[in-house]
Amino acid sequence: MRFRLRRRLAGETGAATAEYAIATMAAVGFAGLLVVIMRSDEVRGMLTDLVQRALTFAG
Repeated sequence: MRFRLRRRLAGETGAATAEYAIATMAAVGFAGLLVVIMRSDEVRGMLTDLVQRALTFAG
């Protein structure tokens, strides 16, 4: 019984590490996309306006 269980689990050695690597690469790609978007003058202006409105409304 133990031998069968070990044999089944042996095929998944390193699977968690591969999943972490894929998730990390996806996060890096998404962060890169956000950096490109945030460099846009239009987006920066919209965010600045949004923050100013929020601060004006609150204070």
